[in-house]
Amino acid sequence: MECDVVVVGGGAAGLMAAVVAARRGKRVLLLEKMDQAGRKLRITGKGRCNLTNTNPLRDTLPHIGSSTAGSTNKPGQSGGVWLRNAYGRFFNQELMDFFEERGVALTVERGNRVYPTSGKALDIFLALISELESSPNVTIRKNASVKKIETLDGQATAVITDRNERFACRHIILATGGLSYPTTGSTGAGYRMARELGHTVVEPVPSLVALKCEEEIPEELVGFQLKNVGLSVQDASGKVLCSHFGEMTFCSDGLAGPIVLSTSRIITRQLHTGHSPLTATLDLKPALSPEQLDRRLLADIDANGTRIFNDALRLWLPAELIPLALPQLHIEYYKRLHQITGEERRRLREWLKGVRFTLSGTHDWNEAVVTQGGVSLAEVNPKTMESRLVKGMYIVGELLDLDADTGGYNLQIAFSTGHAAGEAV
Repeated sequence: MECDVVVVGGGAAGLMAAVVAARRGKRVLLLEKMDQAGRKLRITGKGRCNLTNTNPLRDTLPHIGSSTAGSTNKPGQSGGVWLRNAYGRFFNQELMDFFEERGVALTVERGNRVYPTSGKALDIFLALISELESSPNVTIRKNASVKKIETLDGQATAVITDRNERFACRHIILATGGLSYPTTGSTGAGYRMARELGHTVVEPVPSLVALKCEEEIPEELVGFQLKNVGLSVQDASGKVLCSHFGEMTFCSDGLAGPIVLSTSRIITRQLHTGHSPLTATLDLKPALSPEQLDRRLLADIDANGTRIFNDALRLWLPAELIPLALPQLHIEYYKRLHQITGEERRRLREWLKGVRFTLSGTHDWNEAVVTQGGVSLAEVNPKTMESRLVKGMYIVGELLDLDADTGGYNLQIAFSTGHAAGEAV
């Protein structure tokens, strides 16, 4: 079978690339290894699909990181710059127009996050797949896993499936996804094929994922949500690596929730390479300085002097946090507040401003929202997504060494890089 373009992978980037190429008259073959395309897309955002963010470009770029886009290895500092060209042609407004023109109503929610008004990720998937299924230029093959890309004189010429089917083509768009949510088909096959063709692949690690800690989490805390708290991470020297403010939850072996996921992006590689130990510090009273908090504690102690410490902790903490606090504060449970010493008040104040957790790792790929790492950006043309090593082969989406914060930024990367490749072919 001959065609103009073979798209390998039916996720967000692959579907967009196929739509764009087909609309420009190319004969497109979409190969999807699973029995259905778009599995990850349909569950993203807890099934609601936060497809983009309305922040302007200058505010978006700092949310995107890469290990290979620039001179720094810090996520969030260089990946966005690499995307400037692709975003200049297809960014958030163009993406929103794309889906609204196909009948998908969109809503902007807190944090400028964009969702289908229906609250259903399925609507985003159906808008893409319906167009492909109705196009005379598109053939979709499911349960078709690609095992090899053929080349001749540095030019991509065909793909070979695990059934030894050979599909000759002029262009190949590699859109197999990363390693997150492997049950959706993201098994890292694209990394293997890229390596076989000479590409450098930054070792993938889970990102936007819950963090494990060495300390035991009381059963009463599992699933409990904290709002308006601060979370920072320090290395062994005390240097603050990142700091976030917002909501978090506790899980059976550590920390989860929005600010924890954002934190994980900055430290996941360090946790997985096992370099210096990292400590997470939770500020339960971020709106108060230590001096302001101390004055509040003094006033509360004066007003409630006869209450026992165990009961009085509810003045400053949710009840669910008390089992975590008591063993660490080393203050007698049944001590009256008017008996609290200055040293004990200091320990209480410092604990409220800095609950410490020793981080030991992250949850695995089954829970990671995205993959950090991937094909080196130095080996991909940022205007077209074409490989600089293999002519006619394009690399898009999560396969690239790009990852971003939560908030719709990662799906925008997928759609924009897929669109750029679709245009280029």
